[in-house]
Amino acid sequence: MLRLGRREFDAHEPVIMAIVNRTPDSFYDRGATFRDEPALARVEQAVSEGAAIIDIGGVKAGPGEEVSAEEEARRTVGFVAEVRRRHPDVVISVDTWRHDVGEAVCEAGADLLNDAWGGVDPALAEVAARYGAGLVCTHAGGSRPRTRPHRVAYDDVVADILRVTLALAERAVELGVRRDGIMIDPGHDFGKNTRHSLEATRRLGELTETGWPVLVSLSNKDFVGETLDRPVKERLIGTLATTAVSAWLGARVYRVHEVAETKQVLDMVTAIAGHGGPKVARRGLA
Repeated sequence: MLRLGRREFDAHEPVIMAIVNRTPDSFYDRGATFRDEPALARVEQAVSEGAAIIDIGGVKAGPGEEVSAEEEARRTVGFVAEVRRRHPDVVISVDTWRHDVGEAVCEAGADLLNDAWGGVDPALAEVAARYGAGLVCTHAGGSRPRTRPHRVAYDDVVADILRVTLALAERAVELGVRRDGIMIDPGHDFGKNTRHSLEATRRLGELTETGWPVLVSLSNKDFVGETLDRPVKERLIGTLATTAVSAWLGARVYRVHEVAETKQVLDMVTAIAGHGGPKVARRGLA
């Protein structure tokens, strides 16, 4: 069972986490949801299309202009409070590596801290424990926040992913984070080249076999773009193919830009796997 905020998700229920960037320089939308009105409209659309989690980020992952903790909080805290007011039952996640920002957004109503940089601030897990929030434990290959990988190498990338994420998850439990609120994330593109991310996808079953719910953040990433030689706006098909493989291998949570398309893929895989059925059944019955 995965329990986040007011929601409980059973073992065969795929969960969509919709990305809402409160940044002026996102690699994907170039600031389309930086202002409150379009960002709130994005939340409404994502929820209507089937997202159970809204993941709010105040700093883009890649290099760029310095964003202080104060500015990150300014971009996210009030927005979290407004989303909480409008959507009492939606799970609100905040993508941050800073414990002080984590504390502020939890005070405002966040249910989940998405630590995409692999515990670089150890106090973030302590915040999750103190507020009863969930936590995403990510493999970032030891990278510092907002840096790109450079000639990174592993003897076995999946073994390293397992070593790091399981240690982060167990530490979180020891600190008091609820076990049913913890997810592990292989961290596609984070501290990895494209071949590493492809291998992490191919061997994702090794993560799901641990029993921890696995979150995958695949949407329009560079490993998809390099594999297919496609720019950011032409990566949807590759993203959905990777999503289908990840679903078949047992991933539970999918952090995405395109909610409706992802939901169709996940519904189809779930039905093929025997954990759901067709929405309608007419063929051969009349």
